[in-house]
Amino acid sequence: MADLDNKDQTEIDPADMEDVEEVEEEETGEDNSKARQLTMQMMQNPQILAALQERLDGLVGSPSGYMESLPKVVKRRVNALKNLQVKCAHIEAKFYEEVHELERKYAALYQPLFDKRSDIVKAAYEPTDEECEWKPDEEEELTVSKQEEMKEKAKVEEEKKDEEKEDPKGIPEFWLTVFKNVDLLSEMLQEHDEPILKHLQDIKVKFSDAGQPMSFTLEFYFEPNDFFPNTVLTKTYKMRSEPDESDPFSFDGPEIMGCTGCTVDWIKGKNVTLKTIKKKQKHKGRGTVRTVTKTVPNDSFFNFFSPPEVPESGELDEDSEAVLAADFEIGHFIRERIVPRAVLYFTGEAIEDDDDDYDEEGEEADDEEGEEEADEENDPDYEPKKDANPPEECKQQ
Repeated sequence: MADLDNKDQTEIDPADMEDVEEVEEEETGEDNSKARQLTMQMMQNPQILAALQERLDGLVGSPSGYMESLPKVVKRRVNALKNLQVKCAHIEAKFYEEVHELERKYAALYQPLFDKRSDIVKAAYEPTDEECEWKPDEEEELTVSKQEEMKEKAKVEEEKKDEEKEDPKGIPEFWLTVFKNVDLLSEMLQEHDEPILKHLQDIKVKFSDAGQPMSFTLEFYFEPNDFFPNTVLTKTYKMRSEPDESDPFSFDGPEIMGCTGCTVDWIKGKNVTLKTIKKKQKHKGRGTVRTVTKTVPNDSFFNFFSPPEVPESGELDEDSEAVLAADFEIGHFIRERIVPRAVLYFTGEAIEDDDDDYDEEGEEADDEEGEEEADEENDPDYEPKKDANPPEECKQQ
C-alpha cells in the first residue's frame, strides 16, 4: 500500500503538464517582451549609445591575442613579412617623389592657361567671340526656334543692363565669389575681409625646384588697394615623403610637416586681423573708474598668412594642433581643387560635383524612421496607446 501511495503522489496528470508548459511559455514570452522593450529604451538613450560607441572605438585596432598564440617559428616569419612591408613603404615614398616631379612638369604646361584666365579676370585680355562660344548640355535638347528666342531675350536684357551701368571690366569679384561658394573657405571669411578680397586677382601654385626638399607655395596676387602695399602674399607648405622610422607602417603618401606665412604690411588703421576694445576698470581703494584701450586678435581670413610656428621638438598644444590641421587641409584644397578648377567653383558646378560625393545621411535616417512607423501600423497586434487624460487644449469645450 505504501508503494501504491508513493506512485499516486509522483504521477502527474498529462493535462496538468500541458497547463504547466503553457504557463511557462507565457512567462517566458512576457520576459522576452520586457527584455526587448528594455533594449529598445536603452538604444534610444543617447548617453548609453555614446558609451557603447566609445567602448567599440576603444576595441578598434586592439590585439585579438591571435599573434601571441602563434608558435615562435611562425612569429619569426611574420617579422620577415613586416620587413618586406617596410621596404614597400620606401618604394612607395619614391613613387610619390616621382609624382611630385610630374606635378612640377605639368604645372609648367598648365600655367599659360592659368595666366590667360588671370588676364581675362582682371580685364588685361578680352576673349574673342570664338573663345566665348559655349554650348551647355541643356541647349542641345532645345529646338532651333527656342534657342533663337532665348538669344534675342538675352540680347535685350544685356542692352538694358548696359544702359543702366557702365560695362564691367573683366570678371568682378571672381576669387571672392569662389571663396564664398566653398564652405571650407567661406567659414574663414569675415565681413571685413570681403572689401580686401575684391582686389584679389589671381592665385598661383609654385612647386619646389628639382633636387630641393618637397614643398609648394600658394601665391595670392592683389591689385593696388587701400589696405596694404603688398602685391603678393605667400604661404609655403613643407612636405615629407618618407616613412617615419619609429612608425613606418603609418606611411600613406606625402604629408605636410609645417608651413610658413608672410608679413602683411598693413596700412595704419586697416589691419583687419586686430581689433581695439575698451574696458572699464574700477580702482579698489578710491573707487574711480578709468577706460583702458587694448588691441586683441580679430577673426579674419588674413590670419591664414600667420600660422602657428612649429617648435623644433614638434610638440604643440591642442589648440595649435587643431589650427595647423585645418590650415593644412585648406592649403591642400586650394592647391588640388581651387586653383585648377576655379571657374567651376565660381559658377557652382564643382560644388555640385563635390556634394555628389557625400550621402545624405539625414534623409536615410528619416526613411528608416518612416519604415519603422509603417511596420508598426501594419502589425495586426499594434494598438496605439490612448491617452486617458488628454491635454486641456484637446478637451471639448
